[in-house]
Amino acid sequence: NAANESLLGGSGVDGAIHRAAGPMLLEECKLLNGCQTGQAKITKGYDLKAKYVIHTVGPIVAYSLTQKDCDALKSCYLSCLKLAESYHLESIAFCCISTGEFHFPPYEAAQIAIQTVKEYKEETKSKVKVIFNVFKDSDKNIYEELLRTA
Repeated sequence: NAANESLLGGSGVDGAIHRAAGPMLLEECKLLNGCQTGQAKITKGYDLKAKYVIHTVGPIVAYSLTQKDCDALKSCYLSCLKLAESYHLESIAFCCISTGEFHFPPYEAAQIAIQTVKEYKEETKSKVKVIFNVFKDSDKNIYEELLRTA
């Protein structure tokens, strides 16, 4: 879940996940005391088919993309992957973190996502299946292009 720092729901993917999971997700998120940019926290999935929701807070790109933004986005993916491993999850699905209301350029975000996952899996020998779940056709095209050459 690409969330804001409060973890209390919002618009986009975050709002959709909260609506689909039901009110108990919000109640559990209230107990987490938010989450810092680049970090991740986990909750139950409640009414979702998924057993868990991993919430991460991506960077907000203010004017132009900075190295700090890129490092924070990479940290989001790493934090989520580490949580998935620690909970012995079989798979994890990532949305396009920070590319909506947080204005991270989609192509650069996809590059970071794919490279971070690739490096993590190579370094840790992780068996967690990673799914890049996109909403827009333009994002699908970006991921397909980048994954062909990864």
